[in-house]
Parts: sequence; structure tokens; C-alpha cells
Amino acid sequence: MKAVYPSLEGKVVFVTGGATGIGAGLVEAFHRQGATVGFLDRDAEAGVTLSTNLQGSWFAACDVTDVRALTTTLEAAARALGPIQVLINNVADDTRHPASDTGPDLWRRQLAVNLDPTFLAAQAVQGGMKAAGGGVILNLSSINALLGPAGMPAYVAAKGAINALTKALAREWGPDNIRVNAISPGWVVTERQLDLWLTPEAEAEWMKQVALQKRIQPEDVAALALFLASDDAGMMTGQNLVLDGGRT
Repeated sequence: MKAVYPSLEGKVVFVTGGATGIGAGLVEAFHRQGATVGFLDRDAEAGVTLSTNLQGSWFAACDVTDVRALTTTLEAAARALGPIQVLINNVADDTRHPASDTGPDLWRRQLAVNLDPTFLAAQAVQGGMKAAGGGVILNLSSINALLGPAGMPAYVAAKGAINALTKALAREWGPDNIRVNAISPGWVVTERQLDLWLTPEAEAEWMKQVALQKRIQPEDVAALALFLASDDAGMMTGQNLVLDGGRT
């Protein structure tokens, strides 16, 4: 039986990149807890489908690399749902790109997806959280920031920066009762991973490196996020929690 957190019922929760994969798992999990859930994604079709299936949820199509679009979407969500009390910065792009082939434009585009929205979305909701007496920000990082694999330098750099940013914001906004934590998953099995990189050979190699011989699923990440967003984690902030089956 999954845990139920009474403190999440009625909370306004917003997820970036929430239409598919880990993001959809987060949206569904918070919705099951009775939270009022909003989310954005650039995949409008998937977002509309998910929102239609989750009564009372709110969705907007948005490209987070457009700073104005990101902030106006968050403002629209707050008008529609009420002040955002839990923000989950999930949006990311782990497209592979060798360092030697990464020019300035690609580098900037990767950081514009993987790093900038984490800070800008947090900054956009901080005032409302402070006025409401507090809130929770959860940043999705990755064990790749700890392992530093080849072939994705901007993604790895962004996730490392998110770990540091999490600590900085937790310290700065702690007096406003805003808790800021990070989650660093291992290789989570999503449709994107199965389509692009998680071959039987790659999975067999992964299983040699982990303690728990099971796939990490989006709902595993969501279970940790629910706890961190709830009052049960009321004294946890500035932390990076690794969820990787024992890989690191």
C-alpha cells in the first residue's frame, strides 16, 4: 500500500515537464493525494491527454526556454489554481552530445532547458510562497552529476549546478519557511529511455552496477517527491537525495 500524506490534500502543486515520463508520474501521484495539480510541457498533445484524464488538473503548453512564456504560465496557473505551494522543477533534455562537438549555441540551448528554468521558476513562485507563509521547491537532478559520464557535458554540468543551487536557495529562503531539496534519480525507465538508449545490453550492464536488481520507475521518484513535499519532511531542506538502486 502506498503512503498517504494528509498534508498534501488541497495543496497547489506545479510540475514543469509534466506531460510524460517522470513528470507524468509526479503529476499523477500528487493528484492521487488530493492535491490541486498544474503542469506545463512543450508536448501539447500529451499534456492535454493527461490533464483530461485527471479531473481538476490544469495544463498549459510551454517552451521553458522562452523565459517570458515560463513566467507568464506560472502566473496563469496561480490565478487559476491559487498560489503555488509546491513547485517541482522536473523539465530536462538529456540528448547526447560529445563535448568535442558541442559549440556555443548547443551549449547555451542545453543550459536553457536543463538549468535556467530551475532558477527562473523558483524565483517566480518565491514571492507567493513567502506571502503564504512557506512552501516547497523540489529540483530534479541526476546521479550523472555525481558520476560525470561522457557524451552529455551540458546536462551533467546543469545537474551539478542544480545541486549547488538547491543548497543556495534553501539557505537564502529558509527564513521564509521555503524548503528546497533535490532528487537525484538513477536510470529511470521511461518511454524515451526505452526508445533511445535503454537497450537490453545497456540494461544488463546497469544491473551489474546496482545493488537492487529492479528497474527504477517514475512512481519510485514520485514516492520520494511526495514525502519531501509533505509536512512529514518539514525539517528537511538543502538536501540532495539519491534514488538509484545502489548505483552510487
